Amino acid sequence: MEVKNNIKITLIQSDIVWEDIDTNLERFSKKIMEIKEQPDIIVLPEMFATGFLMQPEKFAQTEDGTIVSRLGELSKQKNAVIVASVIIKDKGKYYNRLFWINPEGQYQTYNKKHLFSFAGEHEKYAAGDKDLIVNYKSWRIKLLICYDLRFPVWSRNRNDYDILIYIANWPNVRSFPWKTLLLARAIENLSYVVGVNRVGEDGNRIAHSGDSMIIDFKGEIICNTKPFEETIETCTLSYEDLIKFRTKFPALGDADEFELK
Repeated sequence: MEVKNNIKITLIQSDIVWEDIDTNLERFSKKIMEIKEQPDIIVLPEMFATGFLMQPEKFAQTEDGTIVSRLGELSKQKNAVIVASVIIKDKGKYYNRLFWINPEGQYQTYNKKHLFSFAGEHEKYAAGDKDLIVNYKSWRIKLLICYDLRFPVWSRNRNDYDILIYIANWPNVRSFPWKTLLLARAIENLSYVVGVNRVGEDGNRIAHSGDSMIIDFKGEIICNTKPFEETIETCTLSYEDLIKFRTKFPALGDADEFELK
């Protein structure tokens, strides 16, 4: 069996100040720097710097803007990867773009594929068409955003990842589906699943309960947060436990073959 190190992931469940990039950068910077344990990965909610906005033309930045630059500085200072999404303008289009930023100053990105038409996101943002799986400390990690959670084909594990991360602004009124679908994605994909959601009321008076958590490959919650409260939680994931379970119960080998078009 290949020897891999355990990996430590920190969840930052926080309120987001509506349409205030400077204040959010200051608040999240403080939260990140106050993390007591040394994590490998720090995960922030979707659109942490603005809230889930449908006015991208007012708040979009480029990849060399202040938000991504600040995340890069924080990653280096904490010697940890930071995962977050930012409103980005690229070649005349707006994207809800997830960033995986490492302490060496390098980053990879994923554009949200499933846009939330119920809120008009599909009218304001362009959809992505490529997934993102990164290799970090020998772990394979797939990264997705919020509404992607409802579409299991897009997250199907073809034995190509070990951890599935979702960042979200998922309303409290649909908190039961959030929690249930996170559990389902872990069970069906024999994978750790990380879900990080915001708390508080946004500028549209929509409440968010958080319910951020980490679930193991058996569907058991191994790290969770108190709903409606700002909190920081850190959890260690065991690769040895994962591979032992997959060896004992190799259900991925029986999965259906398919192609996305």
